[in-house]
Amino acid sequence: MAARLAQSAVQRSGRWLLPCPRAAALVWTRGAGGTSSPSVALSVSQDKPRTAEDLPHVSFLELLYRMVFQGYYNRLHELQVYEKQLYGPIYRGGLKSVSLNSVKLLEEILRKDEKFPSRGDMSLWTEYRDMKGLGYGPFTEWYNLRAMLNKRMLHPKDSVQYGGVINEVVTDLLKRIYYLRQNSPTGDLVTNVSNELYRFSLEGISSILFESRIGCLEKEIPAGTQDFIDSIAQMFSNSMAVMVMPKWTRNLLPYWGRYIAGWEGIFKFAGKLIDKKMEAIQQRVDKNQEVEGEYLTYLLSNTQMTSKEVYGSIAELLLAGVDTTSNTLMWAMYLLSRYPEAQDTLYKEVSRCVPADQIPSAQEVMQMPYLKAVIKEALRMYPVVPMNARIITEKDVVIGGYHFPKKTVFTLCHYAISHDEKTFPEPWKFKPERWLRDGRERPNPFGSIPFGFGVRGCVGRRIAELEMYLSLSRVSDNNQVSHMAKNKLKDFQAARSHTEKSCLVYHCFIAPAYDTIISVTQSLSFPCLPDNQAV
Repeated sequence: MAARLAQSAVQRSGRWLLPCPRAAALVWTRGAGGTSSPSVALSVSQDKPRTAEDLPHVSFLELLYRMVFQGYYNRLHELQVYEKQLYGPIYRGGLKSVSLNSVKLLEEILRKDEKFPSRGDMSLWTEYRDMKGLGYGPFTEWYNLRAMLNKRMLHPKDSVQYGGVINEVVTDLLKRIYYLRQNSPTGDLVTNVSNELYRFSLEGISSILFESRIGCLEKEIPAGTQDFIDSIAQMFSNSMAVMVMPKWTRNLLPYWGRYIAGWEGIFKFAGKLIDKKMEAIQQRVDKNQEVEGEYLTYLLSNTQMTSKEVYGSIAELLLAGVDTTSNTLMWAMYLLSRYPEAQDTLYKEVSRCVPADQIPSAQEVMQMPYLKAVIKEALRMYPVVPMNARIITEKDVVIGGYHFPKKTVFTLCHYAISHDEKTFPEPWKFKPERWLRDGRERPNPFGSIPFGFGVRGCVGRRIAELEMYLSLSRVSDNNQVSHMAKNKLKDFQAARSHTEKSCLVYHCFIAPAYDTIISVTQSLSFPCLPDNQAV
């Protein structure tokens, strides 16, 4: 879940403009039912492995040309596919790293993970934590802390306990959509759905981590919560500049100061809620009463974690838990709108598993294979983290028949791998059925690993999945989602007066000014399906 710098597009005013498909609209009707041509052959049968010097490589000037003049700066995911066609599944990148573009190579390196895998990323987050004395310390300390966080987050049986809390937030999301529709200038227009999904995601993860609601879905967001949202926006919007600028410029340019101020606002807000919970726990202890609660109570009551570790962990879990849910839900709705037969299949599954007019429980959505497949396929096509890294720190390693010294940085090109025709036939088509357990051959599981692998796997995976399952199942059960191109919106609004009054239509016009997803360290403009493409 945690991207290298899981950035979201941010307006100059400080409000979030979140990842979303290109200018389009969704109509919700209530009650409606590249081929790789590698230039180098891997040779694992040689008596002596080749070295990194034998690999094809991208020079810095070539990288600079592609970034600046070919426009790949905002399309790093497409650059993965392009370079795979030029250099094959393994090559040296332009930034002193080795790019792995093959599912077999990805599996090979991940299965050689050390006990404390190093991603070599998120250095800015680490730097701020160290400044405030909130650092994890050696890998052994990180590992022990991670084990404590995992106990109440990663196991499916533990995650379902949050179903009631999440469903309350989903109910408020649907109420807010209905409210926005009724109060729009046209009476049926809901603008910037991606922003609403972001607010839902933030409210959902906050409700679990803080065990209290923070008001993201209220008609008027509380001032403290809005300051918190603005702080997140400020931190992310200045991360890119801080990353690329030399450290000696920090006192000369405003980006570093803004970046730190953003973090200060995040920890200030989180700290108040954590302190409030600590006071409540202490009061119950003083009265010899049983301490009851969920995730935060569990962490604060655990003697193996210090208060500093709780502060730092909660803040980062909060940031990491927002983008995955909101981005994936937006893309899932978009894809369902373009593939109505998939939407109909999902609707039938939800209707079959959940009695009419009932809210699906966490246990019920876990028994919906097609719902899970829709989310998995959306994550494959539009991964929140298109690339990340691995560093083998303890020993030399042989990958793909090539010998690499320890501390070599490997770039894992997840986007190119998840769009490889050999692993996923017709990779550019939305086909949730490819993930079903119905006797057909399923893809290599390493072809799409949006939540990571092994010890470094996303700590909030089960919670994010549960949020997406519950929200998408309820949207699908009560609405029909339809795609609408920006230039067709006015025509549809004009024709709206001729539809039956009992048909409640939601025009969900999605961020017309931004066509971007920002993830890792770059602005990524994912391609949407052409308006004239047959579905």
